[in-house]
Amino acid sequence: MPRKPRPSDSRIEVLQGTLDLIILQALRWGPAHGYRLLQLIRSTTDGVLQVDTGSLYPALHRLARQRWVSAAWETSENGQRVRVYRLTPSGTRQLAIERSRWEQLGRAIAGMFAAPVKEDA
Repeated sequence: MPRKPRPSDSRIEVLQGTLDLIILQALRWGPAHGYRLLQLIRSTTDGVLQVDTGSLYPALHRLARQRWVSAAWETSENGQRVRVYRLTPSGTRQLAIERSRWEQLGRAIAGMFAAPVKEDA
């Protein structure tokens, strides 16, 4: 008897090398603290993409070292002290580069799927 699909079956781990692109895109919508970024990624992908905090925070630190994001401590609406991340102008330029690469990869893969299958003679 086939197993009934669970909601977790449709989740996809973020592909290696795409986390920076995803974070930069999420920050394009506005400044956010880490937990909010996780919520944005989950909600905008209908829960398909899952990023854990063990991957998110090292990526945010890496992006800050590259000066693609800035970070500052602020007080949230519920009074908690949170580190809020913002996209910098160089981060905006990097997002355009990363997005172009991603679209090029998507077109290449789509071309592979669209290519006719050659039968062995």
